[in-house]
Amino acid sequence: MLEKGIPKDKILEKTGLSIGVNNASFDVVEGEILVIMGLSGSGKSTLVRCLNRLINPTSGKILVDGVDVAKLSEGELRLFRQNKFGMVFQNFALFPHRTVIQNTEYGLEIKGVDKLIRQKKAMEVLEQVGLNGWADYYPRQLSGGMQQRVGLARALALDPDILLMDEAFSALDPLIRKDMQDELIELQSRLGKTIVFISHDLDEALKLGDRIVLMKDGAIVQIGPPDEILSNPATRYVEKFVEDVDMSKVLTADTVKRKTDDFGTLGHDGPKSLLRKMDKAGISYIFIVTKNQAFVGMVTDEDAAEAVKKGETSIESIIRRDIKTVNPNSPATELLTIMKDLPHPLAVVTEQGRFTGVIIRGTLLSALSHGDNG
Repeated sequence: MLEKGIPKDKILEKTGLSIGVNNASFDVVEGEILVIMGLSGSGKSTLVRCLNRLINPTSGKILVDGVDVAKLSEGELRLFRQNKFGMVFQNFALFPHRTVIQNTEYGLEIKGVDKLIRQKKAMEVLEQVGLNGWADYYPRQLSGGMQQRVGLARALALDPDILLMDEAFSALDPLIRKDMQDELIELQSRLGKTIVFISHDLDEALKLGDRIVLMKDGAIVQIGPPDEILSNPATRYVEKFVEDVDMSKVLTADTVKRKTDDFGTLGHDGPKSLLRKMDKAGISYIFIVTKNQAFVGMVTDEDAAEAVKKGETSIESIIRRDIKTVNPNSPATELLTIMKDLPHPLAVVTEQGRFTGVIIRGTLLSALSHGDNG
């Protein structure tokens, strides 16, 4: 009936059967957070449960490192799940009669891992999720956010390649939910897992997702990075889905920065060459980087001119190193405060210290204004 173009509601009316997933095809890139989202009944939870065959797909392939999960026997599937997949559920799914550490090591216990080894691993992941000191407590003694951390620790204890998170934070209070989102981002920066995250919350998807898969009636209607979903909706449905998003909350330093070639290189440029670069670009300052693009600081035209007068050929002594910089992930709404009394553009520098561009006040105001106007 689907192949004949009969819509989902008509199929339900005629057969009493609902279409969970309709010809959905997508890739997941190693190390990314892919968010599958849609309204209730869109098929997103059904889709993620097909990946590890908690629900058996009617047809199609599920390829993980070249292995078709859909073709595995029950025994093969069990082993494959233990090694490849970790899953975190919306309702925590903890054993109430087991302590935190016993819940955490459960998957390792099922695998037959030695007790001392699994306890050691469980303690390590509990520390990773911020539950050090809670190992001997029971789930009923923990808050909702803490219980969800136990669920996450249980999944991480198996050291899976892929984490499946089905509405993992939906049952939490808004503030706890925001904290868990922040902690997941921080955890991901350290562990680099491949994460498929299910959500019905667009703000959550925009915050967490490297890419978003948007579903409607069991079908995928658009796949892309958050900025693309917002700026180039593929259908009227997607357009309506995102129309109430406050773009000013979505924009980051990375999205509003401007790449520039107007910088000096430590060990290569002297005061005279910096003055020539500033004169050519019509600026009174210039940022300094190493040959590997590591950010060093800034030199002003006045300091460079004074160094030339003194006959200096090195710029080491005139570099201002205590200037403000921002991380690429810094929210754009915070940048105006940072730039309030700044007489020059703001340098964007990664956590590794790499210079990636500058933020011009006018460009920032224009982007925020566009966000206010929708």
